[in-house]
Amino acid sequence: MAVVRGFAMEGLVGLFLVILLLVLYFLPGIIASARSHHNALAIWVLTLFLGWTALGWIAALVWAFTAVQQKPVST
Repeated sequence: MAVVRGFAMEGLVGLFLVILLLVLYFLPGIIASARSHHNALAIWVLTLFLGWTALGWIAALVWAFTAVQQKPVST
C-alpha cells in the first residue's frame, strides 16, 4: 500500500509543478489580460512563441506592465 501511495503523491507533486511552471511561463499574458491591456493578445502571442527565451519572456513581462491606453470618452 505504501508504494502505491508514494506513486500517487509523486504524480500529484509532478502535476502541481507542471501547472505552476505553466502559470509562470504565461505570467506576462495573465498580467496583461488582468490589466485589460490594449495589446494583451500580442503579449500572449509573444509569450507563447518567444517566452522560452529569457529575452522574449522579459520583453513580454515589461510590455504587460506598460501603460494601458484609455479609450476615448464620447460625449
